[in-house]
Amino acid sequence: MIEGMHGMFYTDEAKALREFIRDKLGFSGTDVGEGWLIFDAPKADLGVHPTGSEGPPSGTAEISFFCRDIEGTVGALKAKGVEFTQAIEDHGYGLVTYFRVPGGFSVQLYEPRYRK
Repeated sequence: MIEGMHGMFYTDEAKALREFIRDKLGFSGTDVGEGWLIFDAPKADLGVHPTGSEGPPSGTAEISFFCRDIEGTVGALKAKGVEFTQAIEDHGYGLVTYFRVPGGFSVQLYEPRYRK
């Protein structure tokens, strides 16, 4: 049976992104050789979203992180030098913002309104 989930980021700045995840986001992990870190992810969930005229095309996958106190989490990450790309917004399902990571892309952070 399935025991877990493994997510991946693809980037030209792999070393910098690994250091960001370790140093800024505080994830621990295992070095499987030559600085290649496999991170211990916190609890996870998986959503399946329909496609439409707005948003990503079919076949797209995303990773996002969730927290229980978005304002406190944003403040703690900003203190570590994390750059946020937009203000916190209410998206109905939760409070949402995005932060920049090495490799030229942004990752969603949200505080869910639904029970975990």
